[in-house]
Parts: sequence; C-alpha cells; structure tokens
Amino acid sequence: MVKKVTMTVKKKTAATCARVQPVRHKRIVALVSDEEDRLIENYLKKYKITNKSNWMRETLLAFIYRNLDEDYPTLFNEHDMRR
Repeated sequence: MVKKVTMTVKKKTAATCARVQPVRHKRIVALVSDEEDRLIENYLKKYKITNKSNWMRETLLAFIYRNLDEDYPTLFNEHDMRR
C-alpha cells in the first residue's frame, strides 16, 4: 500500500515578500576615456568584482557619505574650536 502525499505551496505576494534592495528608477551615465576604462576593468578583474554597476554605486555613495560625514556643519570654525 502506497500513501499519496500532497503538498500545498503558498504563493508569495507583494505583502509577504520583503524587498532586500530598494527599487531603482534613476539612471546615471558617465563617459570615460579608453585609458580610464582599461583601469576600471583591470581593477574589477584583479579584485574579482563581477557586478560593475553595484560596485560603481557603492564606491560613489561611500565617497559621498564620507565627505558628508567629514564636512558636517558646526557652530564654530575648526580653528576657533582648537584655540
């Protein structure tokens, strides 16, 4: 005698699936020279980076966040605070 097993699979809906990454609708385009392109491609190959767009986005945003963190507004100038 063989038992028949049935499984039900719940369909995933938008409400049950949490997005890991936000949806991106904006496109940024930059032109580079042949030398700059070779430099970027060599870097990606050396460090085994396969997703160029993700790397570009993370690199650009890391640079912006670092500068914003260093250039935060203060009440006094740095020279005045060090006296």
